[in-house]
Amino acid sequence: MKHVLYLSILLGIACSVPPSDAMAKTPDGREVFDRNCSVCHPINPPPKSAPPVASLSSRYHEKFATKAQGVAHMEVFLKKPDKSKVIDSRAIARFGLMPVITMTDAERTAVASWFWDQYDPEMRRGRGMGGGQRRLMNQ
Repeated sequence: MKHVLYLSILLGIACSVPPSDAMAKTPDGREVFDRNCSVCHPINPPPKSAPPVASLSSRYHEKFATKAQGVAHMEVFLKKPDKSKVIDSRAIARFGLMPVITMTDAERTAVASWFWDQYDPEMRRGRGMGGGQRRLMNQ
C-alpha cells in the first residue's frame, strides 16, 4: 500500500512540473516568420518595406557554403542587426537597417533555418518570378 501511495505522489509531482526547455516544442520557422517578419518581408518579389525572402535566401546561399554557416550568421544578425554584418548593402541603401525583433533563441534559429530553406536556384538564373522580362526589355 505504501508503494502505491509513494508512486501516486511521485506521479502527481511529475505531472505538475512544466516541461524543460529541452522538452519544449521546437518553434516552426514559418509560424515565426508569419508572426514576426511577414509584415515587412514578402515571400516573393515585389518587396514591401524589406527585401523578399526569396531574394534574401538566394544571397545567403551565395555567401555561405553550408546551411549551418548561413543560419548562424542570420541568428547573430537577427539578435542585433548591424550594418557591418549585412549580406546585401543594396538592400540597406534601399530599405534601411531592420529593427531588433524580440524573439527567443529558438525562434531565431527556426526562422533562420526556414529562410535558408526557401532558396530557389531558379531565382539566380533569370527564371524567377519575373520570367526573364527585365533581360528582354534591356535588349
